[in-house]
Amino acid sequence: MSPITCIIVDDEPLAVKLLESFVTRTPQLQLEHSFTDSVEALTWLKEHPVNLTFMDIQMPDLNGMELSHMLPEGTKIIFTTAFKEYAFESYEVNAVDFLLKPIRYNKFIAAVEKAERLISLELKVESVEGSPKKTMFIRVDGELRQVNFDHILYVEGMKDYVRFHVEGEPHPLTTHMTMKAVEESLPTDTFMRINRSYIVRLDKIRTVDRNLCVYIGDEIIRVTDAYREAFESYCSGNC
Repeated sequence: MSPITCIIVDDEPLAVKLLESFVTRTPQLQLEHSFTDSVEALTWLKEHPVNLTFMDIQMPDLNGMELSHMLPEGTKIIFTTAFKEYAFESYEVNAVDFLLKPIRYNKFIAAVEKAERLISLELKVESVEGSPKKTMFIRVDGELRQVNFDHILYVEGMKDYVRFHVEGEPHPLTTHMTMKAVEESLPTDTFMRINRSYIVRLDKIRTVDRNLCVYIGDEIIRVTDAYREAFESYCSGNC
């Protein structure tokens, strides 16, 4: 695999220097740039996407959590912070890892190896040119799980997390993601959002009754008005 391109974003110059020294010692990493200004980093990333970002969370103007939502698609994140209370939030954006300052090299290299495994797996999935993506990774109980789109029945949105209902899994796979992020990750030709809290795999629907209630798996889900037109259009085109 080619070197993992990365950047460092931290408003503390000493923290940047430490991470730069760690990157230099790590052969699989290639440092493209370091930033002490998160806004400047975002501007640069729009023109120069990288594989991995080492990012502090508590920064002025644009904090790391806010920046994480603006990164180019596919950019992996390893958070670096002195505040362990941010650990929970880091999993909401599917961060690869969370490093607590002061960072030791053994923790740093372990996080890099996690990112390397994830990037390698994604490259294998997309290795056939032109072949559509067939899986996605979600963080479940602190581990990254690869989920095949073909096995997803539906996704259920809760207040602070979502549940993937997957064929062959005894329990839903629960992860901290937004429904918007899930919707953007799933192929639009096979998945559709039918109300605020549910996305369904269209070819897994058994029945749609006269009240536009969808029967899928063990669930009955109502199509709400906001999504009615798109769903009825799909049904009409597949009669």
